[in-house]
Amino acid sequence: MPKYRQTEDIIKLMKNKEYVRNIGTLAHVDHGKTTLSDSLLAGAGLISQKIAAQALALDYVEIEQLRQMTVKAANVSLLHEWNDQSYVINLVDTPGHVDFTGHVTRSLRVMDGGICVVDSVEGVMTQTETVIRQSMEERVRPLLYINKIDRLIKELRLNPQEILDRLMKIIKDFNTLIDTYADPEFKDKWKVNPSRGQVAFGSALHKWGFTIPIIQSKGMKFSDIIDAYNRNDVEYLQKEFPLHVAILDMVVNHIPNPIEAQKYRIPKIWRGDLNSPIGQAMLNCDENGPLVICVNKVVVDPHAGPVVTGRVFSGTVREGEVLYGLMAKSEGRIQQVSLYMGPYREVTNEISSGNIVALLGLENIRAGETLVRPEDKDRMVPFEKMKYISEPVVTIAIEPKFNRDLPKLVDALHKMAIEDPTLSIKINQETGEYLIAGMGSLHLEIALWDLKQRTGGLEIVTSPPIVVYREAITKSVGPFEGKSPNKHNRLYVSVEPLDEKAMELIQKGIIHEDMESRERAKILREQAGWDTDIARGIWAIDSYINVLVDATKGLQYMREIKDTVIQAFRLNVAEGPLCREPIRGLLVKIVDAMIHEDPAHRGPAQIMPAMRDAMFQGVLTANPILLEPILKLDIRVPQEHLGGVTRVLAGKRGRIISLNQSGNTMNVIAEIPVAETFDLSDQLRSATAGKAFWGMEFARWAPVPSNMAKDLIKKIRERKGLPPEPPKPEDFMSM
Repeated sequence: MPKYRQTEDIIKLMKNKEYVRNIGTLAHVDHGKTTLSDSLLAGAGLISQKIAAQALALDYVEIEQLRQMTVKAANVSLLHEWNDQSYVINLVDTPGHVDFTGHVTRSLRVMDGGICVVDSVEGVMTQTETVIRQSMEERVRPLLYINKIDRLIKELRLNPQEILDRLMKIIKDFNTLIDTYADPEFKDKWKVNPSRGQVAFGSALHKWGFTIPIIQSKGMKFSDIIDAYNRNDVEYLQKEFPLHVAILDMVVNHIPNPIEAQKYRIPKIWRGDLNSPIGQAMLNCDENGPLVICVNKVVVDPHAGPVVTGRVFSGTVREGEVLYGLMAKSEGRIQQVSLYMGPYREVTNEISSGNIVALLGLENIRAGETLVRPEDKDRMVPFEKMKYISEPVVTIAIEPKFNRDLPKLVDALHKMAIEDPTLSIKINQETGEYLIAGMGSLHLEIALWDLKQRTGGLEIVTSPPIVVYREAITKSVGPFEGKSPNKHNRLYVSVEPLDEKAMELIQKGIIHEDMESRERAKILREQAGWDTDIARGIWAIDSYINVLVDATKGLQYMREIKDTVIQAFRLNVAEGPLCREPIRGLLVKIVDAMIHEDPAHRGPAQIMPAMRDAMFQGVLTANPILLEPILKLDIRVPQEHLGGVTRVLAGKRGRIISLNQSGNTMNVIAEIPVAETFDLSDQLRSATAGKAFWGMEFARWAPVPSNMAKDLIKKIRERKGLPPEPPKPEDFMSM
């Protein structure tokens, strides 16, 4: 591990918060963020100037080098001199691709300012708007760097006035975004003004850049830049206008230090009492206050274990301390305190408020966690939940090619889930599959690559996208008889759809299994109109929102078989008869029974089949249907691209609920089946020239259209190795 020469100076300077700046690079994909970061590292002496712009030093994950694309945020601390004063620049390089906006969101939590990189030829693009909106959500002040000026000169061959017009349009578009998304008190204050040195111009590839004050101080004009290119003298530009000087001077002058930034950021990202001791300590960035760390990233080091990275908003963190995670509700002892220098960590004894820290020794911690000392856990309110721009919409099932590799796969999936909260990894108890859900096809491609790296090239079998459905009924039927195999026990069961009010009470947790039956009956009677005796007879409420009721009165031996009946009920609703998908919204009533007096003749092997047969006769007779999950879509799109959105929705069984206009932006609220969303991101971006922004959330379960249901049920059954046709009620009748 290299020991960078300025590490000791950085650690000392971190205590002087006036000379600390926490920044990050933000941009549309491929606009030059990581190439810019190379120049900043070279200027600070961390890499050679000769390899800057080719090294992509902060793209230290192998696939980032292979794909020439940043997929994970990276941290580094730099030392910069300005007016004979040293400054610590804590830099975060973030991804630009929309599939990785989760990394950007988490990185913004630890920044106070962002260098937004815009390609001078492409201008303000989709992700530019996304990152500005994200930064405004976190009250992170943006500055502008217009990159690839060389393309305007060499490729497009624009004259000086045409170049000026293009640059002014980019600045105007950038300021329009700030005006659109910033809180009222920052709309004017944060707009960039090139004459004040809040906009830099340059070429990260050729490692030069300037601000208006810099070029004026040298008595030069933009035509001198053009002349240098005309004579192929890029080295002259690198010498006269080093890019790192322009960017970091701009940062020092216009990005607030942590003391200033936390005064307006804390009220936005924390909802606790600002007048409390903890609130005041964070507002004032007090290194002597209660320790508060907001975690923005967790990386699992193969040798050291989880490395927890976060911003120290108050107090000073030291090696050996015990910290408590408010969400994990667990504590751990810090084994090591360090700061990140790209892929490496430099160890130190302590890091104080206003800085970014990396910690070893903490388990069960995730991005977004709030860390405090145990004595403060009851006084601290967690930070606001990070708001991700996108939601995972693409799901695949995976399994190892060889069963012996299953433990290795499970371990790797667990570590990936820790590192990327936007990558949903779970074992689907309903289907027994290992599912990965991501933001898009690229997100999953990177995840599968990462999985193979972690497992040493483990051979993995992947499935096409999978949706989990639900089975339901539409009418009340019964009772139906279920006989035990020995014919000595009979259960008589009726089934009916659970009423919506009762379902709502269960979903909200107002009604649950562990309640005292009298209290539960009172709520159901008053709020859902249930009969008191039926409400008191509830035996079970399962996680799929199904209810089992004993509606018999005084029957002998019912108590003795209760646990077995409940177990059978749970197994039956977990895999319904249509296609072994979970049943939802079912009310099962046992209305009569004949139970053998000898316990040997009424065991589980007798009662469970009887319960299954009675229930499934009822379900298959009660006009069973298949339910599919529906997502709510909130789409913002320029008016001229509204037609593209409506065409995509129409082709995907989407339904527009409302349509509102704000200026030139249309707000479309719609619903769409999850089964139709696997390429939704690509189609929306394509149909709207990348101008649409959207969020998704689960809305409801809805019946699969009747013209599709039969074929879909058949496909699900075939995938599960079942006969193509569902069983009939008579298949569960005992002779």
